[in-house]
Amino acid sequence: MNSEKYIGLDVHQATISVAVLDHTGKLVMGCILETKAATILES
Repeated sequence: MNSEKYIGLDVHQATISVAVLDHTGKLVMGCILETKAATILES
């Protein structure tokens, strides 16, 4: 079993879009965070 994950970040002034893909390219997790230190530290 391959446990490699790939993380993509799309950073903007107000938000950060995050995507996590497994080794086959299947989306494992995705979310949108506020671009604020407190929000990022909580995640």
